[in-house]
Amino acid sequence: MSLYRLLQERAATGAVRVGVIGAGKFASMFLAQARRTPGLHIMAVCDLDLARARAALQRTGYPDEQTAAASFEQARKQGSIHLTEDAPALITADGLDVVIDCTGDPAAGIRHALACIEAKRHIIMVNVEADVLAGPLLARRAREAGVVYSMAYGDQPALIVELVDWARATGFDVVCAGKGTKYLPEYHASTPDTVWRYYGLTPEQASRGGMNPKMFNSFLDGTKSAIEMAAVANATGLVPAPQGLEFPPCGVDALAQTLKPRSEGGMLHHDGTVEVVSSVQRDGSDVERDLRWGVYVTFEAPSDYVARCFSEYGLVTDDSGRYSALYRPFHLIGLELGISVASAELRAEPTGAAQGFLGDVVASAKRDLAAGEILDGEGGYTVWGRLLPAADSLALGGLPIGLAHGVRLKNAIAVGQFIRWTDVEMDETSEPLRVRREMEAAFRPAAEVKVSA
Repeated sequence: MSLYRLLQERAATGAVRVGVIGAGKFASMFLAQARRTPGLHIMAVCDLDLARARAALQRTGYPDEQTAAASFEQARKQGSIHLTEDAPALITADGLDVVIDCTGDPAAGIRHALACIEAKRHIIMVNVEADVLAGPLLARRAREAGVVYSMAYGDQPALIVELVDWARATGFDVVCAGKGTKYLPEYHASTPDTVWRYYGLTPEQASRGGMNPKMFNSFLDGTKSAIEMAAVANATGLVPAPQGLEFPPCGVDALAQTLKPRSEGGMLHHDGTVEVVSSVQRDGSDVERDLRWGVYVTFEAPSDYVARCFSEYGLVTDDSGRYSALYRPFHLIGLELGISVASAELRAEPTGAAQGFLGDVVASAKRDLAAGEILDGEGGYTVWGRLLPAADSLALGGLPIGLAHGVRLKNAIAVGQFIRWTDVEMDETSEPLRVRREMEAAFRPAAEVKVSA
């Protein structure tokens, strides 16, 4: 039965009650569509800045009287929305079905996921940073508790996972899967002070648009791409290449030719992997028919007969006619997030979730760093995140990018070098560190599928 039909039926018997934590752009886009979706009731919105939460609701069409519920109980009974700064209270509110974490903070995401699992709430993890840091363990705990832990539909990782599932369910071996972005090697050194010139904006224009320079810099410097591809690897079993992402310039018509193994004339280290394609050539010129906002999967015909079918039905293939690709040119971020909410509550299925520990993202120095410096994490001035096979990350003792914030360096690190656990002073009592180490211990055997260089 279609999700829309299930939502209509649920609307007749009592809507799916949803709590949103974090009232930024992703959440706002979801809120805009949730008010038009049958069977969904936004019961609560949580943000440390209540004015920000109220503004998000006003901006997305909610009248003031609908957001004036004085308590969770009143919101539940009246079908209205309660605004709160208290995430734990939201998670345990009576009658709530699904929680969405839109914070982007790894520590907060882990805390909220664990609380949801304990409270028997489905958790939709927009927070890919938390998912890459400890997702395999969180997803396992959720399954054991009988609740759904899910990637966020509309974000690129969940859409990529959907394409991989399509390919495998139709009998194809997946050669490569990933997304597009704008990339040049110099972006790895970008900081919040330089980010806007790469986007063609002035700092004043960005400020007027409410754009966060650190967040946008993480999109630019390669960290976000690494995080998203690690999430895809962990959800699908695809194994990153030893050198990480190469960001080859590639348009949609060249996906099948480019994203196949080197042994077959492509650029991949091995098949069954992830890669991000660039929308610009290395000289900065535009790639024809680029995939900057989209996602893709490449796959191989298992027989001559199937290769003939590719030709007969107009598929764009590589030169051999055996490799082809399916792609989606856009993703709609939070506008599509309701698919995850409905799938979790009405089908008890995630729209993608970590199954193992195959990909990891390790902090790498953006410049020469001195002993005593404090790392500032994703999108900042000191480090960017590089994708590695999880087995290589474990062998290296690499510091996950999700824990590379607010920690002091014990050793000097040269530009371009990985940062290791032994290079930093860690708070051994912190929950994110404890959960991460538990995840590594629990999933280490699955991670040791190391690919040869």
